[in-house]
Amino acid sequence: MQPERRDRPARHVVRLAGETDFAGWREAARRLVLAGAAPGDVVWQAGAGSDLFSAETPLPEPSPDAVLNVPREFVERAEAAICHRDPSRFALLYRLLFRLRRQTLLLRIGSDPDVKRLGEMEKAVGRDVHKMRAFVRFAKVGDGPEERYVAWFEPDHFIVERNAPFFVRRFTGMRWSILTPQASAHWDGERLAFGPGARRADAPAEEAANELWRTYFASIFNPARLKVKAMQAEMPKKYWRNLPEASLIPDLIKGAGRAAEEMIANMPTSPAPHHKAVRERHWSRLEAEAGDGAGAKTIAELRSAADDCRRCPLWRHATQTVFGEGPETARILFVGEQPGDQEDLAGKPFVGPAGRLFDAVLEEAGVDRSLTYVTNAVKHFKFEPRGKRRIHAKPNAGEISACRWWLDRELDLVRPDIAVALGATAAQGLLGKAIPVTRMRGEIVAREDGLRVFVTVHPSYLLRIPDADAKQAERERFLDDMRKVKKLMAA
Repeated sequence: MQPERRDRPARHVVRLAGETDFAGWREAARRLVLAGAAPGDVVWQAGAGSDLFSAETPLPEPSPDAVLNVPREFVERAEAAICHRDPSRFALLYRLLFRLRRQTLLLRIGSDPDVKRLGEMEKAVGRDVHKMRAFVRFAKVGDGPEERYVAWFEPDHFIVERNAPFFVRRFTGMRWSILTPQASAHWDGERLAFGPGARRADAPAEEAANELWRTYFASIFNPARLKVKAMQAEMPKKYWRNLPEASLIPDLIKGAGRAAEEMIANMPTSPAPHHKAVRERHWSRLEAEAGDGAGAKTIAELRSAADDCRRCPLWRHATQTVFGEGPETARILFVGEQPGDQEDLAGKPFVGPAGRLFDAVLEEAGVDRSLTYVTNAVKHFKFEPRGKRRIHAKPNAGEISACRWWLDRELDLVRPDIAVALGATAAQGLLGKAIPVTRMRGEIVAREDGLRVFVTVHPSYLLRIPDADAKQAERERFLDDMRKVKKLMAA
């Protein structure tokens, strides 16, 4: 069969660097649109492929006065759609861009075939991103310095580069690789890199370590709430072959009815009121005595003692104690509120978004972060579960008071010239009482032991400001606070 010939050769052939080369597509599309190149005159190719009937010409250079205004919404949606597997996606996006110059409200026309197809691609990519986050299972490889975690996943679309930053944020503290047939992502603890696709044989074989996943899945399986169709909609069978726990699903479903009956029959009765009172006294005594750390001579010894802290109930649901870090000779000690989700997983303070903002502002203010000690008023992550997320919850006065034991021990060992209270919880932990941070921001309050406490906001406050101008203004104000702190260090 002879290939179908076009009436005339295409004027332009654009070869992109790869399947997700959005930057390359964007630059080429900008030039072509400004030159007035019709969508039918452009052939888009990913990689080193060629088109037998295309006549390639250099991309036109736009005039210096040419301006292309594109809605931000289109750019964001195009970044998602370009990850779709459909080879016609590049042409579709260019056609939409070409039409947007005359139809500025095109994206609002849901019945338009091109807009409708864009929405379908977005949703398909979004579903694939969600499935990857839900069904990637890491297996440990090696020990000691060679330890890393490797996972195999088979996405429907080209989502590895788009999705990898999520895994960096979620698993910052471990070295990992995610292998897929299209591409691979690698995190060494500091740098994210991408490589070519892999084979299933390149990933670790199913081992005894996967028993952890099976044990966890079986323990959280609730037969009384089983809805098979809903479960299979959320966890399609095509993913089962790569999930260690998948082998348990048929038996768990089969025995769900009997297990639910047994669970109801074995439900404990409520204890008598005096039993509850005795239990609470017992736990209060244990929590007050555990992990004392009174005899610690170094921060390392104090940190080790705090690993077993039971002074308040927050330890029950947190992953681990997140203790302070920094030299014991630090002249300045920063106190935040409590660990966040990323700090709870990494076991280190100030490693999440607020911590990165904090580091950037310190550097800009000329404060050497390595010469400071950073800690939190509360050492365990307090949160409220919301779906698959853990939402930060404000520590109460009792939790702050219980954890002040550790903060005072840190101050005794470090003996800083000045402490900086980052937010209201930190101020309450340092001063033993609540103060109006907004009104007292930038002021210095002396403790009974003579330690100077500089009061300011927590950097997470800046991240919650929705207005860009207001956020920038508050950042400048926080930067001024840090410059004042540096002057106090030199005083």
